[in-house]
Amino acid sequence: MRSKLFIAMPVILLMLLLAYPILKVSGIIEGSNADKYSVEIVQTATKADKSVCRWGLSRGKNGAIPEAGKDDVEILLKGGGMYLGDINENRMYLTFDEGYENGYTEAILDTLKEENVKAIFFITGDYFEKNDAIIRRMLAEGHSVGNHSLNHYSMPELSYDKCESEILELDRLFYNKFGQHMSFFRPPKGEYNAQVLDITKKLNYKCVMWSFAYQDWLTDSQKGADYALKTVSDNFHDGAIILLHAVSKDNADALSAIIREARKQGYEFGEPEELK
Repeated sequence: MRSKLFIAMPVILLMLLLAYPILKVSGIIEGSNADKYSVEIVQTATKADKSVCRWGLSRGKNGAIPEAGKDDVEILLKGGGMYLGDINENRMYLTFDEGYENGYTEAILDTLKEENVKAIFFITGDYFEKNDAIIRRMLAEGHSVGNHSLNHYSMPELSYDKCESEILELDRLFYNKFGQHMSFFRPPKGEYNAQVLDITKKLNYKCVMWSFAYQDWLTDSQKGADYALKTVSDNFHDGAIILLHAVSKDNADALSAIIREARKQGYEFGEPEELK
């Protein structure tokens, strides 16, 4: 019996030594150091696995580049996304989100044609189904039509396969009708994570966020074209990717003045293809 115990002791000791870190992190071994170590592990995992990035910016002043959250930017850029053009060039880019049609897109297209400016229009599946003629006009006049997902879900909340299908299915419908694939993607609600970016990159999409936006989608709280002009023009900056919602009457009424004010300040508007 003693000889068997003598042989087994080294094995038991080795098992205890190997199990010690696990017991410590799980809290089975009590003490302040063990608790601290456990908390640090949880915090590190939470930061690394950040499940939802909600895009937001701190606006710059007098032409300064806006600042976004460091972690959000790092995840976006690492995943092949962007929110700025070339900040060494006095060029800006117009983008419009089209969740639904509110009667103003035709006027926006009229202005863009008159001012010779090209834009990206990000559409959803619902917009695709109901606005065939407007989309055909966008394409005929040289604009880019981007993918805003089929159903406008929060993409980080979806499984990998569901997230992928939200992009692919809209692209398939678009290709079948218009004979071309989409190349830009903007996640609904500005919500994304590493998985969303991995999928868009794998599908050869460029994920395009923005460096300026304001609450222009609130259709029952429009403040007039002058307000839209001042709000947008106060935030001009090199490489700006401007997000406007086409449901806003203010934007439609102010767009020509916005473009002319930008040119007056020395800016020009770049082509969507430059962002690829």
